[in-house]
Amino acid sequence: MAVPAPAPAPARDEPAAAAPPAAAAAPLVTYVLIAVSAVVLLAGPSFGLNPRYGSGGDRVCAEQRFEQRWGAVPVELLAHRPLDALQLAALPPAVAGCTLAPTPGKVPVLSVLTSLFVHAGWLHLAGNMLFLYVFGPAVEQRLGRIRFLFFYLGIGYLATYGYALTQSESAESVRALVGASGAIAGVLGGYLRLYPRARVTALVPMLLFLPLRFPAWLVLGLWFGLQWWSVGSAVPGVAYVAHVIGFSAGWLAVWAAGLRRRDRPGPAAADTLAPTPHTGAEE
Repeated sequence: MAVPAPAPAPARDEPAAAAPPAAAAAPLVTYVLIAVSAVVLLAGPSFGLNPRYGSGGDRVCAEQRFEQRWGAVPVELLAHRPLDALQLAALPPAVAGCTLAPTPGKVPVLSVLTSLFVHAGWLHLAGNMLFLYVFGPAVEQRLGRIRFLFFYLGIGYLATYGYALTQSESAESVRALVGASGAIAGVLGGYLRLYPRARVTALVPMLLFLPLRFPAWLVLGLWFGLQWWSVGSAVPGVAYVAHVIGFSAGWLAVWAAGLRRRDRPGPAAADTLAPTPHTGAEE
């Protein structure tokens, strides 16, 4: 037996329910950069787990050779060729009897890329990756994965070549620069431009490392000021110039992209770029 269909209910003039906000995509590029850096450290001589590099003095010597081979050497970047045997012989050995062999197959411009993933020990790696883990996801969210990857690598190249230019006449010009601090400083600069009023948790040494929350402009501004001041302090082994260049370039790149400032990171999708209105030494 046929049953008549019920009459449709009269339409109501009610506002539609708001759709829930889209979940933010996982910061895949940030996680991959951290993972690759960790794998390189574990597989290389610095961590001491790989038996092929030996132990004791042999491992220390292997670490110097590894950094010289895969790190970015200012003289090599400016001359577009690897160091010769005479230049390598002038380098102070990491341990007595350690000699450095020429690496004719090394491509200096590519050494900038490899140097971003080489770190001088687990403390160096942990310090860099902590900053990338804290600030990287928010910047990647706004730029999108592909743009963030090019942003990170591009700032790394700019900071490394800038450092090379400043060290062309110094004793550091023949020492390898390893570490991602220049690129990560760019992430900090980009974060400051995007979220200047976001609250950042900082450990205050003068208050027994009590965690306190401060606006990003204060925390990152003080960090940048410390790097700027340290450029003239002549502390060997730390590429403060690369930090200053990277931070400045990161801030300017995000500003030039025309991305809007926000009070805090959120789940919104990546912005669309608007038309522009206008360490070895350790990193």
